[in-house]
Amino acid sequence: MTSKMTPDVARTLSAAEQHEWFRSRTTSRRSLLRGGLVGAGAVAGATLLPGTASAATPSAALLAPASRPSGSVVAPFGRHVAFGADPTRQMAVSWQVPALVGRPFVRIGTSPWDLGERVYADLRNLTTPRSIVHSEDDVSPNDTDDIQQYFVHANLDRLRPGRTYYYFIGHDGWDVKGNVTSVRSFTTAESGRGPFTFTAFGDQGISYDAVATTGLIRAQNPVFHLHAGDISYAEGGGGGLLTDNYDPRVWDSFFSQVEPVASSVPWQVAMGNHEIETWYSPDGYGGQFDRFALPQEKTSYYSFTYGNVAVLSLDVNDVSNELPANLGYSGGKQTAWLDKQLAAYRKRADIDFIVAFFHHCAYCTCDSHSSEGGARTNWAPLFDKYSVDLVINGHNHIYERTDPIKAGAATGKAPIGATVHAAQQGTTYITAGGAGVSLYEFSSADSYAGHVQDNDAVAGFVNDPGGVQTKETVNWSRVRYTGYCLLVVESQPATHQGGTSTLTIRGLSGAGQELDRIVLAR
Repeated sequence: MTSKMTPDVARTLSAAEQHEWFRSRTTSRRSLLRGGLVGAGAVAGATLLPGTASAATPSAALLAPASRPSGSVVAPFGRHVAFGADPTRQMAVSWQVPALVGRPFVRIGTSPWDLGERVYADLRNLTTPRSIVHSEDDVSPNDTDDIQQYFVHANLDRLRPGRTYYYFIGHDGWDVKGNVTSVRSFTTAESGRGPFTFTAFGDQGISYDAVATTGLIRAQNPVFHLHAGDISYAEGGGGGLLTDNYDPRVWDSFFSQVEPVASSVPWQVAMGNHEIETWYSPDGYGGQFDRFALPQEKTSYYSFTYGNVAVLSLDVNDVSNELPANLGYSGGKQTAWLDKQLAAYRKRADIDFIVAFFHHCAYCTCDSHSSEGGARTNWAPLFDKYSVDLVINGHNHIYERTDPIKAGAATGKAPIGATVHAAQQGTTYITAGGAGVSLYEFSSADSYAGHVQDNDAVAGFVNDPGGVQTKETVNWSRVRYTGYCLLVVESQPATHQGGTSTLTIRGLSGAGQELDRIVLAR
């Protein structure tokens, strides 16, 4: 590895300090780690009904055209879609190519047989020095070049609400003729308040269990999926340290694994501790901003609305006491933004429910990471203030649901099948970190549907400042399951003014067995 920094030294430095140390000692044939924008320029605006597509002028490429492989032999892979800031009319289509190509594009239309004109895309080159990559058993000793990855994004705008669009991704030499089996589709959000389903989990990685939970998503027919962080585990240590094991090619495997679902279901991600890749940028997110098209460009936290539900994705690394590589990196901007967004959503008559998702758990009793005191101190009071209905976390590789919590304490029991009125009773916190990478354990017995073992004295701990783990015994741990899992949330808006809207939440095992069910009502 290029870096000679020791783990003990790395732990004393922030991600930004480690990045600066690495940058000062690393040279590249190009521009340090990140090659920047290559290939086609960014999309200025898209397509469809009404209007015509337009794109910026393509920018210069790293390699002269004569040096590139023919586009006809470079097959795109790893398709994944995500919402723009307005899910009713904006969508990002993203993918990878294994080599540099000319003028990548999306063809899009309302029929798989009529895909319209090209909408040119933005190709981003991510360069990783071979010397920092640990997992090299499958690399020829003669292959000493830096690792090049090419991520492509097309930001589509002016789409119509509630419309299914079909798309084909290509580049010079690779177009739809003869490749109709590569056509995919996505559906924009409805503009009204109809029923819908979304899914969520965290801590996925690459495994046969991750393949199973990914397939389980498709079976729920969700309109979007929330990933609560620790996505691929390309960064193996989880501490945001230069000395952690790292192999960027794991991301290639990840996107290939999720493509059957993520190519059609918007895949909305939050940043976990394994997403801090200190080599690329001071905040460690430079690689993520190349891989994912987030609703707010190059911001690790964001929000969107779908029907009667507002969703906020938070970057808990900013407030983490347990793993402090990025502790305080936003300078308080994220928490101020959260306060402002929650206030705005609670003033909107069309928003019934507010859902927040982020990686580290605010309330959890799992033996491995338990609860993050930074989330409790900085964000839980805001969840109380604005009556947030549901908080979804990962980090602990298990399933756990709390009773409704307000001011740090349970306001009453919510057994399986209960209805909770968040406006009066408080926020429900669910950890769904069993997406496939591995499993952790509880100190107390599991308790889930068909196997209820109520326990009002469950042991856990809180990660407090300075790496202190403060033990606690809690009465709010209502459902616990040691196994792989998926969270399914079904929104049913009220059918008339003054009626009751509901979120029905189900926890499923990796095999699809129902572990938990609760209804949130407003």
